[in-house]
Amino acid sequence: MTDEDGKRDRNLFVKSQTSHIRAKKSFGQNFLVDASVIERIVQAVEPREDETIIEIGSGLGALTGRLAETAGRLVAIELDRDLTPQLRKKFDGCEGFMLVEGDALLLDLCSLIAPAQGARLVANLPYYISTAILQRLLEQRECLTELTLMLQREVAERITAAPGTSERGYLSVLVEAYAEVEKLFDVAPTAFRPSPKVWSTIVRLNVRRRIAVEVPDELLLWRIVSTGFAQRRKTIFNNLRYAQTRFPGYNMDETSVRRLLEVAGIEQQRRAETLTLADWARLSIAFGA
Repeated sequence: MTDEDGKRDRNLFVKSQTSHIRAKKSFGQNFLVDASVIERIVQAVEPREDETIIEIGSGLGALTGRLAETAGRLVAIELDRDLTPQLRKKFDGCEGFMLVEGDALLLDLCSLIAPAQGARLVANLPYYISTAILQRLLEQRECLTELTLMLQREVAERITAAPGTSERGYLSVLVEAYAEVEKLFDVAPTAFRPSPKVWSTIVRLNVRRRIAVEVPDELLLWRIVSTGFAQRRKTIFNNLRYAQTRFPGYNMDETSVRRLLEVAGIEQQRRAETLTLADWARLSIAFGA
């Protein structure tokens, strides 16, 4: 048997697992069925016998099975109650395997992996909640060291967008502050059943334990960044000028906002997408000056 024959057989096997399963639109399900893509993900992750891996969205267990082969411990999370019985049956007796039925947005991953202090995470994130889950994962950076994520390509472009580009947004700044991100490869819609209408991208985030810039108040920083991107066509001055309710206790009149930007060294006519992470940090510091 040639390598191509082997790949074809693996693809047929994986696809056969979806033949009797109807994907749920409410969960944004698109089952990964291309064995070659699964292999590329496993090669990118390289699970080790001495570590814990978390997988979000096990689905039918195609990627789960490959991760479980080499990871010392695998914590698989699946929200769909119709899929978890099959996963339990499929991995019954698999040493080091734990299945959790629940919503990744609500779970405390650091508690789940105990007694392990840290873990790497792999996820095929549903498009409609990928941003929310990514933010939630970064909140748990105390125990997550690396994230290998399959995202809608548009989302991947946003989180890697440099200052001055149209894709730059709140999520770009957030990810830059808490992780080093690397695009690995794109995945065609045909790799899934059912096929989505968009391409996907695999990205790797090496998570920082501490924020990449020094700021006195991280919550204030993200309130400022969120305000700056509130209306993208407006300048940073105008977005801040009309955001008094977002900053109780701060004077946000015209003179005060001009002074804030002057102290931070930021021109009033700049738009949020042009600001660097260092710019946002200086603006945050200026609020406390």
